[in-house]
Amino acid sequence: ENGFCFAQPLNFSCPSPHPGRAGRTLGAVSGGDGCSTPLTNGIASSGAPSPSDSCAEPLCTPSPAEEETPLKEGIKYVSAEGEELACGWGGFTPGCLQLCNTSKGVLFFLCVASFLQGMTVNGFINTVITSIERRFDLRSYQSGLIASSYDIAACVCLTFVSYFGGNGHKPRWLGWGVLVMGLGSLLFALPHFTTGQYEARSAAEVGVCGGNQSLPCSQAASSLSGYRFVFMLGQFLHGMGATPLYTLGVTYLDENVKTNYSPVYIAVFYTAAILGPAAGYLVGGMFLNIYTEIGREIDIAPENTLWVGAWWIGFLGAGAASLLISIPILGYPQRLPGSQRYIVMRVSEAHQLKDGSHKKASDPDFGKTVKDLPRSVLLLLKNPTFIFLCLAGATEATLIAGMSTFGPKFLESQFSLSASEAATFFGYLVVPAGGGGTFLGGFLVNKFKLRCSGIIKLCLLCTVSSLLAIFIFFIHCPNMPMAGVTQMYSGSALPGGHLNLTAACNTQCGCLQGTYSPVCGTDGIMYYSPCHAGCKRVSQNLRNGKKVYHECSCVDKALLPGPGDAEPGKCTSSCAKRPLLLCFMFVVILFTFLSSIPALTATLRCVSDRQRSFALGIQWIVVRTLGGIPGPIAFGSMIDKSCLLWQDQCGEQGSCYVYQNSAMSRYTLVAGLVYKVLGTTFFIVACLLYKPPPPESAPGSSDASENGTSDLQEHKPSLPAEEDI
Repeated sequence: ENGFCFAQPLNFSCPSPHPGRAGRTLGAVSGGDGCSTPLTNGIASSGAPSPSDSCAEPLCTPSPAEEETPLKEGIKYVSAEGEELACGWGGFTPGCLQLCNTSKGVLFFLCVASFLQGMTVNGFINTVITSIERRFDLRSYQSGLIASSYDIAACVCLTFVSYFGGNGHKPRWLGWGVLVMGLGSLLFALPHFTTGQYEARSAAEVGVCGGNQSLPCSQAASSLSGYRFVFMLGQFLHGMGATPLYTLGVTYLDENVKTNYSPVYIAVFYTAAILGPAAGYLVGGMFLNIYTEIGREIDIAPENTLWVGAWWIGFLGAGAASLLISIPILGYPQRLPGSQRYIVMRVSEAHQLKDGSHKKASDPDFGKTVKDLPRSVLLLLKNPTFIFLCLAGATEATLIAGMSTFGPKFLESQFSLSASEAATFFGYLVVPAGGGGTFLGGFLVNKFKLRCSGIIKLCLLCTVSSLLAIFIFFIHCPNMPMAGVTQMYSGSALPGGHLNLTAACNTQCGCLQGTYSPVCGTDGIMYYSPCHAGCKRVSQNLRNGKKVYHECSCVDKALLPGPGDAEPGKCTSSCAKRPLLLCFMFVVILFTFLSSIPALTATLRCVSDRQRSFALGIQWIVVRTLGGIPGPIAFGSMIDKSCLLWQDQCGEQGSCYVYQNSAMSRYTLVAGLVYKVLGTTFFIVACLLYKPPPPESAPGSSDASENGTSDLQEHKPSLPAEEDI
């Protein structure tokens, strides 16, 4: 951590142990802390004369004669001279700020930014989407467009941001990105303040036999639905602002810490991004229990389908926090003080192309203009390891996106839970498995000091482990019996699987299918609504405050003859397989996230230093277009095939109310197996095609030192010529 503390400049040049090899010199200039900090190193091409007549003179202090002479071909200098390395804004660089001018300081602020991004985009948005639909009369496909606007913006901006930001001042790109993200959150909350007050229509007594009223169908679209464009713009700004965070943020961390510590720093950064959505679900859920018009008295409870919670508070808080956190990020220098020593020490692990074109990327002027963009793309496309790591990442992203969207729905159906209970269960599952797996992946790479090929093998091991665990979806919990859906009212099986919600016991009630409000009878059978259970009256239970429906003609009383009672909500499931299913789902999530940081580290290692940000940008585009965007659609269409009971929305098919658990498990298993097998295949191919630089090659002959690095060695004739540090 403290770098090199040498009393005098190191001299590795005389006598040269190999006849055809030129001497090398590493200069060290004393730093303010008494340690000698290496600033530059030079590499001479094989057979080229040394740039200095005196082989004992360090390269970083050339003689006056040499300053006028152009550098010989093959000499590469890495210098921080003339760069402003102080933390601050313009000329304002107070000394107290320099305490934060470290890799740990950067990590802290980037973690806060990624936490806010995860909390807003993956937490608040998913939590409040149903409330926004209800408040602004949006349909499901319109709210789907709002959610997709984030990914669309990210895909549009990724190439531009990762290419120009990668060769520019990264903290400025990051700071402005977080600022734009904050503005997007504030814009997302704006419609609450520009619309009139929300009026909830009272719906007391709706649902019992004889009083079942269906709300009239309004074919004309509400004027409020036009606000969807404001929400889409807010999400678009979220996508634009978050783009630098996961491309430039990762490479900025990677460049400013030791190669060994890089996976740990990146793992901490991504763990914060995973904890963000968990906080978003919890905090967003709390806000939804507050009525949207704060301070107004209302006679409906949060359980009511007409309730709209205070969805907008979270976006105001996250927006303000993002604006504040962007200020310190904007103050960081292009390169942290002392980071030069890590550039000097780094040994390239870039994939070696047969035609040697990978050497172009090591040119200091490469990638600074638009004309180099096609060459940059071509270099990455010619790198098979990079391509197959991108494809493997896309398959994993498809599973993650699909499971995060439909995981709660799977638990809700299998264990007969309410939507909020299922979301909480899933949160408890994802936070330790996802967050723990992400951090553990980075820790393992650091612990075992894995090189690029070893990292890809670790990813392969994780994918195979989760592939084996996914077979747990062979088992499932049985459906809770539901009258007219899974069985007839008499208890016998439905003929040919046809639904029949009407029976002799509820024909006189005139029930409509307008509102799905399931109730659980005392006979342990679920009914579509209190009306379909034939319930005549409703009362309040004084002990727990819940409604109880009485005189339900379709419900058999336990011991006594006559109509039974029913309670609102689903019947509780007593599935014995629940612990086993949850345990193996935990393993699948753990191993899926365990490979994420190693895969990211392998991507950074298998490309040239100057292409790292751009490579991450291209990878994100591939992952989003092939994984993140189509993932939920693919999983959704698979799961919809297992639907038993659809919502009837004014003659149009709406969302699914009841799924067949056995079919849902089977389709989830098929989707999981397909993507896991593809991921395993891609990691195997990436591992087989990876061609590392030769371990001992003449400097300049194979570009083994693309970063301007030189393998350090002590000047002892008995030791080997080169030794990696």
